[in-house]
Amino acid sequence: MTPDEVLDEFRGADALLEGHFILSSGLHSPVFLQKMRVFQDPARTERLCRALAEAIIDEFGEPDLIVSPAMGGIIPGYETARALGCHAIFVEREDGEFRLRRGFEIPAGARVVMVEDIVTTGLSSRECLTAIRAHPGELLGAACIIDRSNGRADVGAPLVSLLRMDVPAYPADALPPELAALPATKPGSRGLKK
Repeated sequence: MTPDEVLDEFRGADALLEGHFILSSGLHSPVFLQKMRVFQDPARTERLCRALAEAIIDEFGEPDLIVSPAMGGIIPGYETARALGCHAIFVEREDGEFRLRRGFEIPAGARVVMVEDIVTTGLSSRECLTAIRAHPGELLGAACIIDRSNGRADVGAPLVSLLRMDVPAYPADALPPELAALPATKPGSRGLKK
């Protein structure tokens, strides 16, 4: 799948939004990728994740296990694992840190790839990789559908993506005037009140 075809999947799902958005990282951006609009369509999700599985094999070889961060990484992690013919598990926050729960484990010697949906700053990926490294197994690397950082984010492992985008993101106190003039919305789920 080419980078343009990846973007076409997001456009086709009305998931490439323009405006003023507060990202889960706290940064502000004129572009938001509403991945859940993509993931609500099983056929679209399968196409993207099959392509990601192929990229993983090309870069790292065949993994035994896919590990993803909850919440956003669960669907692409599962679907990528399905395309690879291996198991998928996820880490979730417990006392503020990612941990394996629900009886999930990483067996000694398992070849592991972390799968994420979209990387912006790499924080969730780094936290997920820290949790993975607390268990036996061989971490091969990380993969995502879209790298919004255009390769600049340090996730803490080699990263393969279907698309690298150079999407600007700004701290709240350094917004360009055209972005500051628009009302900000926070479409993601991190930090929502319970």
